Amino acid sequence: MNERIRISDADREHVAARLREHFAEGRLTQDELDERITAAFSAKTLGDLRPILADLPDSAPVTPQAARPPWAGRRGPVVVHRGPRLFPLAMFALVAALVIPGAGWLFLAFFKLVLLFWLAACLIGIVAAARLRRRVRHTWRSGEAGRWQQYQWHG
Repeated sequence: MNERIRISDADREHVAARLREHFAEGRLTQDELDERITAAFSAKTLGDLRPILADLPDSAPVTPQAARPPWAGRRGPVVVHRGPRLFPLAMFALVAALVIPGAGWLFLAFFKLVLLFWLAACLIGIVAAARLRRRVRHTWRSGEAGRWQQYQWHG
């Protein structure tokens, strides 16, 4: 890079943050930190910043770049799997039900039980939604909704 390129306030802040990191790791004393931060904030060009970090690890002052997502260089869709893989487990259960004598009936009974619980949950949800809807309509028609308005904050 050209040493005469002018730097921005963000570049100065970036160098100051790196100096604070080196101070926290014990590479700089408090006096050295103060001296180098003062020099960083008074720097005008990239050439002025280079000597400030020259004797520290990763000394090249790099302008902060936008972080690239990890999938930016890859091709194709990104698929993130979270939790257990259910498809292999279901395939294993299906193969076991087909291969083991009598296991097919056990698998079918388990499947029926799961479907029964799912159906019961759906019916309970439908009944609860209908009761809530009926209660809201009744409250709205009877004028009880107006009595709650006095407790609301109108600002």
